[in-house]
Amino acid sequence: MRIVAGTARGRTLLGPKSLRIRPTADRVRESIFNILGQSMDGRAVLDLYAGTGALSLEALSRGAKSAVLVDADREAVKLCLANAAALGFDRQISVLPVLVDRALTKLRREQQAFDLIFADPPYGRGLALGVLKHLSAGGLLAPGGILCLEHHKRELLPERLKSLGRLDSRRFGDTAVSFYQSSLTPS
Repeated sequence: MRIVAGTARGRTLLGPKSLRIRPTADRVRESIFNILGQSMDGRAVLDLYAGTGALSLEALSRGAKSAVLVDADREAVKLCLANAAALGFDRQISVLPVLVDRALTKLRREQQAFDLIFADPPYGRGLALGVLKHLSAGGLLAPGGILCLEHHKRELLPERLKSLGRLDSRRFGDTAVSFYQSSLTPS
């Protein structure tokens, strides 16, 4: 795994030793950023089920200002911290080593808002729809912000859910990536 573009382009990321963590493939990550746009200038990023941190670290490499990485898995937390430090992004990130539901509640209570949210939950557990429902309630995704949600290709997600409308969806083998945008006015 490598950073695809930006200030850390070509730098290698540490990968997981266990099968519990399923990193986003370089090809899929590159496609995601082709859809989102190459520049992430000044964006605040939230990375749910962060794994190695590759998605948020790619965003930081492309100019995002900060990232909050969430993962309850100990190995994932260590990978996120090690990869951020190796790339020199350790001052731009914070890692929440808790379950995603708990992190979302905490971040909402703190009234944090993000311009870009990545979510790559484990497949086959209905977690993608759960993330979508949680984020559609508003408050965490800034108006006009984008949710990039990875899920299994067979997991069907709605076109619209409250404040979120799907902009695009792409398939890469068994992986699907759906892009949702928050309403331009808060709900």
